[in-house]
Amino acid sequence: MINPITRTDYPDPDVIRVGNVFYMVSTTMYFFPGGEILRSYDLVHWEIAAHIFDSINGTDAEHLRNGENAYGKGMWAASLRYHDGKYYVLFVSHGQQDTHLYTADTIEGPWEHKRIKGYFHDASLLFDDDGRVFLTSGNMQIRLTELNEDLSGPKPGGIDTVIIRDNPEEVFLGYEGSHFYLIDGRYYITLIHWPKSTSRRTEAVFVSDRVEGPYVGKDVCWDDMGYHGQGIAQGGLVDTPDGQWFSIMFRDSGAIGRVPVLVPVRFVDGAAGSYRDGLTGEPINGTEIVEGSGKRRLSFPEFGENGKIPETFETPDLNPGYVYEPLFTSDDFTSAEGAAQQSARETQPAQQPASKPQPAFKPQWQWNHIPDSENWKLLPEGGLSITTGTVSKNPTEARNTLTQRMTYPKCAAEVTVDASGLKDGDIAGLIALQGKYGMIGIAKENGRFSIVRLVREQATQGFGIGSNDHEKGVITEQIPLAGPVARLRIDADFTDMKDEVTFAYEENGTFVPLGGAHKLAFRLDHFTGARFGLCVFATKEPGGTAVFRDFRYC
Repeated sequence: MINPITRTDYPDPDVIRVGNVFYMVSTTMYFFPGGEILRSYDLVHWEIAAHIFDSINGTDAEHLRNGENAYGKGMWAASLRYHDGKYYVLFVSHGQQDTHLYTADTIEGPWEHKRIKGYFHDASLLFDDDGRVFLTSGNMQIRLTELNEDLSGPKPGGIDTVIIRDNPEEVFLGYEGSHFYLIDGRYYITLIHWPKSTSRRTEAVFVSDRVEGPYVGKDVCWDDMGYHGQGIAQGGLVDTPDGQWFSIMFRDSGAIGRVPVLVPVRFVDGAAGSYRDGLTGEPINGTEIVEGSGKRRLSFPEFGENGKIPETFETPDLNPGYVYEPLFTSDDFTSAEGAAQQSARETQPAQQPASKPQPAFKPQWQWNHIPDSENWKLLPEGGLSITTGTVSKNPTEARNTLTQRMTYPKCAAEVTVDASGLKDGDIAGLIALQGKYGMIGIAKENGRFSIVRLVREQATQGFGIGSNDHEKGVITEQIPLAGPVARLRIDADFTDMKDEVTFAYEENGTFVPLGGAHKLAFRLDHFTGARFGLCVFATKEPGGTAVFRDFRYC
């Protein structure tokens, strides 16, 4: 079975090929290091190639400081390109309403950063054959913007115009998520929208002979692969060295998040279908359209088979026998790489900003928001030590929570928690991080330890992007613990959108359940798939410490 390809949350994918290597970037929002780029040789199996940045704007929201957070915001919908020997990644920071461009000579970096003047929602970068550079961006209305030579902002006197419009009366979500291409002398724009007629995400494509249009197009993929009406759309096009074409888009998949799906694509000359004018929405029939100075047969991409994604199809393998590093990992926090990076971190000059994150982990790990680098360390004997630096009402306010994505259809994680350094009111443990989080942890109160099940029972109110959850979590189960050390476990089941986690603690070599199943939920409050997290937070005073050892991803 080919799809879904990563089986975990990699939303808004964009994909390119450089030689025989495919690279894919996706939205990483408020997780750091961010701008994760994956590598593949067959478009099905992927491994982590690089992270682009350690922070975006360094705001209080990105740091989880002063009551602010970046949930649902941060890095959105990047455009990945390779041009004249250089890699380009362009994206907006939704929270700050600005646009960022990173460039590098190699995919591993170092990445040079600059800001582009303006805010370009879901932008896509195009290097034209005549040396000009363009962006398409927007929601409901797709705008074409010509950039100046140094890509620092719109070109004075350059093209800046709306080229495609959706009809707000016909859609729940208007055209957005553009991906812009020049293929065989024609300009193609792929878009996502949510028509009321289908009630699911749908992919559309528009084409023109000229960069400024006029564009004509139609819906090309409205499939859910039989998965609860969860549509598949928004993604890029990529070719193979022998001329095959594919698209990688994402499918809404419940609490696990938005999971990439690979779709075969073929370009058909004279493709029949009900096309519409990009600006007016008026229907255009037939296989000939007016483009430029005359009529020309329409060459148009066909996604899958009649808008449906086949269960099986041929895929390339440009590096047979290659062994991929997994997207998930166990960790005893004693790796040679981690120890070396920790040593370098501890010998940095004193003027180094304390808040600058220093990745010292396997690349599968990301922090929930920018960490407080003064309050975590790797221990020489093995283990991750995290000290609370602030008081929090619930674990979503806690700084220095270290995370990995959960995986479809089932997964589990275990970790040993040493809570001997906690202060009264502290809770440390393993969390299923999402807006409706669930956590099993060790709590300390009046000098005594207990194992607790802590959950967010109801989703935060409203459907807006971002979270303002400053309420206490609910402890539903609590049992005495003889000492400060326990091994904890979370099992997750996303099968058929079941979206449940269960909690257990080890006793005499056997895991004992703690309470019943807890329902997770993908909502716009966090806007990401569920993750495992190593978390400690203080409810009374900062300064308590927890140590996490022997993390096992099952």
